Amino acid sequence: MKRNYSIETIRHSLSHLMALAVKRLYPKVLFGIGPAIENGFYYDFEIFDRSGKKINLCLADLAKIEAEMRKIIKEDLPFKKKELSLKEAEQLFKKLDQKYKLDLINDLKKYGTTDPDEISKMAKSKMKPPKTISVYEVGDFIDLCRGPHVKSSGELPLAFKLTKVAGAYWRGRETNPMMDRLMGLAFETEKELKDYLAQIEEAEKRDHRLLGETLDLYHIDDDLGPGLILWHPNGALIKRLIENYALDEYLKNGYFLVNSPHIARFHLWEISGHSGFYKESMYPPMHLKEINKEERDDYQLKPMNCPFHILIYKRKVHSWRDLPLRFTELGTVYRYERSGTLSGLVRVRGFTQDDAHIWCQPEQLETEIKNAFFLALKILKTFGFEQYEIYLSTRPEKYIGRPKDWQLATKAIEETLRSSKINYLIDKGGGAFYGPKIDIKIKDALGRPWQCTTIQIDFNLPQRFDLYYIDKKGKKQRPIMIHRALLGSLERFMGVLIEHYKGAFPLWLAPSQVALINVGKSHRDYAAKIFKLLSEKNIRCRLLEENETVNKRIRQAEMEKIPYILVVGDREKANQTVSVRRRKSNELKSMAVDEFISQIIKEIENKVIF
Repeated sequence: MKRNYSIETIRHSLSHLMALAVKRLYPKVLFGIGPAIENGFYYDFEIFDRSGKKINLCLADLAKIEAEMRKIIKEDLPFKKKELSLKEAEQLFKKLDQKYKLDLINDLKKYGTTDPDEISKMAKSKMKPPKTISVYEVGDFIDLCRGPHVKSSGELPLAFKLTKVAGAYWRGRETNPMMDRLMGLAFETEKELKDYLAQIEEAEKRDHRLLGETLDLYHIDDDLGPGLILWHPNGALIKRLIENYALDEYLKNGYFLVNSPHIARFHLWEISGHSGFYKESMYPPMHLKEINKEERDDYQLKPMNCPFHILIYKRKVHSWRDLPLRFTELGTVYRYERSGTLSGLVRVRGFTQDDAHIWCQPEQLETEIKNAFFLALKILKTFGFEQYEIYLSTRPEKYIGRPKDWQLATKAIEETLRSSKINYLIDKGGGAFYGPKIDIKIKDALGRPWQCTTIQIDFNLPQRFDLYYIDKKGKKQRPIMIHRALLGSLERFMGVLIEHYKGAFPLWLAPSQVALINVGKSHRDYAAKIFKLLSEKNIRCRLLEENETVNKRIRQAEMEKIPYILVVGDREKANQTVSVRRRKSNELKSMAVDEFISQIIKEIENKVIF
């Protein structure tokens, strides 16, 4: 059957079908919201049995709900739209005893919108409430909805699958009741659904949270607190190797290394403005006067490094000859993320940024943006990322700074992106209030985009901190400031890297680069000699001695995803060679020890990926 509906319309219609199926299967249901989302749809429910006791759905319930949805599709029920006044809608949903729909209607009356983000921004201005609103009816399910929907349920494809039950607070507020969120996938064809399910299966195998445990990289401990990472030796080593490489590149490109503390007087965050516009993401201040009455100041864990770098800039008067001036720091920051949003390494509360701040003259801006952008591409390529989604975010409606400065900065970014010959998208009005920016989302082995690199122009902080330099005429001028993080959060980048490589890190990043296996006791001394030679060359080697069989030790090295396995027995000892097996290969190759060492050193230095 030919369908003339967008995939979003199909997915939205399926969310209503799911609501109807739930209504048929359970005695009493309160309905939340049910939008189309990327790759599928969801609906939030609060479900009760006949006695009024709350029911929480589980994965086992999805099959019967999905079966009921397919039954409804065969019934070919029409989707009927009606326009109602707010009063009529209120009366309808009171009659249906749907309190959450009444909450939405109340917001429409009060704010003119049901969007929580829009409502939270409305300090003074409010939208006018609509004169009428639409409801859609399919079977005996009626929903407050803008639409659009398909004409009838029979037009919906069968390429959908219910996949997940999760908890979700009503309107996303932790003080509200917890609802069941039923999630499903939906595509136009069975092949698209099948391909996506295969991708999900592969993604689960790559899940950094599982691989982090298997490879003994890190853990999050309940006694420590959610979103705070304890790095184990293997993970800490990889993180340090990433940091060392990035920092070496920055220093080679004219950056100066600085370092700053983890806390500062609360007053600093008042100057920067973070205590106002960023307060919800900051931890509460430390009231030291509660400990010592002589203390007059509150202190604050840092959510950003920028004010610290600015204070170093302000320590001395700079002339035009000092610019551009580039400070970099691998600084750990702390941000309060809601517990429900935390996820392994990719969403945490304490993380290290490869942060940098650049101060330059207007005529230097384009060069500095280009240098930062192309340095980012070089570093990301070294880690094996060569596919990107790149965005230029332009001036929003509310902004600070002079329009001519925004034009200068936006033009510099546009020229940088054009010269890269990489396709990019414009996020119109998506810039920060303090300046335009470039965002780079790297694509991993499964083609999934991850936000990492950001390069942001800032017209705000130089003004707030009254930064200046002395120009050629001896006059004070305001420098342009650039915020720049190329890898972003090191924790997040590690999570992406683990999933990209499925835990099989490139040779230069692998915690153990070589597994050395002696066949028997008579080969111990020869294995120890090779181990010493490798260690002297700073090659990270594990000597797996003969507590287990050779095959079991090889299997152990494979499970730990060690790039090279060396086996030594009678023949190798006699010929002063090693049998070399490379990861993902079953072939054993005989090599002289010196030849192998020379080869592996070259691969490490060139950061070869295999």
